[in-house]
Amino acid sequence: MKLLIAIPALNEEESIDSIIRRSIEAREFICANSPATEVAITVVSDGSTDRTVERASQHTDSINLIVFPQNKGYGAAIKEAWRQSDADLLGFLDADGTCDPKFFATLCKTAVAENADVVLGCRLNTNSQMPPIRRIGNFIFATILSVFSSSSVRDTASGMRVVRRSSLDRLYPLPDGLHFTPAMSARAMLSEGTRIVEVDMPYHERSGESKLRVAKDGLRFLKVILEAAFLYRPSRPLGLLAIVFAVFAAALMWSPMLYYFRNRSVAEWMIYRFLISDLSGMTACLCFCASYLTGRMTSIALADESGSARSRSSTWLFQTRWFWTVPVGFSVVGGLLVVSSLFDRLTTGMTYEHWSRYVVMSFCFAVAIILWVTRAIDYVLTLVGSRLEYLKMQTFGTALLLRSHISPPAELETEKNAGTIV
Repeated sequence: MKLLIAIPALNEEESIDSIIRRSIEAREFICANSPATEVAITVVSDGSTDRTVERASQHTDSINLIVFPQNKGYGAAIKEAWRQSDADLLGFLDADGTCDPKFFATLCKTAVAENADVVLGCRLNTNSQMPPIRRIGNFIFATILSVFSSSSVRDTASGMRVVRRSSLDRLYPLPDGLHFTPAMSARAMLSEGTRIVEVDMPYHERSGESKLRVAKDGLRFLKVILEAAFLYRPSRPLGLLAIVFAVFAAALMWSPMLYYFRNRSVAEWMIYRFLISDLSGMTACLCFCASYLTGRMTSIALADESGSARSRSSTWLFQTRWFWTVPVGFSVVGGLLVVSSLFDRLTTGMTYEHWSRYVVMSFCFAVAIILWVTRAIDYVLTLVGSRLEYLKMQTFGTALLLRSHISPPAELETEKNAGTIV
């Protein structure tokens, strides 16, 4: 099993020589203490303008050196090193000297022992010298990801990890910049087909100036995390929005409801609360239905990766045979609120019904319509899913049929006849 250690470097003349020497010295230790039997090292100069390339060139007898004339990004450097390698395990660490290359032995052992697709070194432990501001950022991003996923990782932006080559198709595409690492963590955590594990590792403060910009890169980190959440688990963020809007609507109506039960009337000043809560309640219903539909879309398009992406509550509602009683019930309630007013209007040409009944009626009918439309779209998605499944089976069957009719190459046939291949 071959391990590649990729070292992206941008103006790291102060530390590049040291990290290359330490990585070369760690080869024997990694092979002796992990499943890796071979270790390759690739340094990628990402548009460096100092003496990084000059100093790295002194080790080209032991490493592979890739030079980008212009800066392409931290992630682009790692991906290029991986592209040019045939290693089974693809690793990387920062060139700033903060991580010990020998720790790849632990990462490789963990990847094999736990059958993990991604194993990262966690810097958030008692042996870490990470600055407080970056600890806080990591905690925030880890908390957000934990809300959307069923697993948890403390150090989402760790700069030392090992990835199985066979897992790259489930992780790509990944960005070219510094948000390469949190994007990978997010995809691995949110995809049901990918397993991510972290192991505590020692971490030292870097030498030289950090390339990380807390505000700019922090926003990028947040963006890729949310993108991964909406790709693999769209029902979670939309479901949370539904809860927020529903709670807001209920809070607005709490006081008018208490007033009504005590006085059996509604004050005129409450009209604004009625209107805003009506809007908020319909928005909650829309987000709730959208969480179900997007979950259905994800489960159809990414069946092997999304898993049970839909929320159980919305799935139960729309899949039960009693679903139609809900929109019908809302319609009946809405109609009963204004039926006497409509009767008066038809018979006398006038109505004096209070406005509050019409506001509640509009909410009930809006919810019923949204639910009916959602169920109709759900039916279409079911048909589309069945069609795609049929096409998938047809494609798979055709591939097997073609494979069974392909004759082996002439040299293999000759060897087989000679008895060397059984």
